Amino acid sequence: MDKQLIKDIQEEIEYSRSKFGAFHSDHEAYAVILEEFDELWDCIKTNSSKAKKYQETIQCIAMLTCYINEVIGVPEL
Repeated sequence: MDKQLIKDIQEEIEYSRSKFGAFHSDHEAYAVILEEFDELWDCIKTNSSKAKKYQETIQCIAMLTCYINEVIGVPEL
C-alpha cells in the first residue's frame, strides 16, 4: 500500500478522534460511516475533483478502521 495513503488515513483517524472521540456503539459508527459515504457519493454525482474524492474516500476508510478498532475488534480467524 502507498505510504502517503497510509499516512493520510492515520492523520484522518487522529484528527477525527481528537475532535469527536471514539465510537460508543455500532449504531453511532453506522451513522458516521453512512454520512461519510453519502459525502463521497455527492462528490461522485457532482463530478468533484480527484482531490475532493480522495479526501472523502480517506474519511470513509478512516471511519471504517475506527469502527473495527473501537467497536468490533479484529476476530481470530
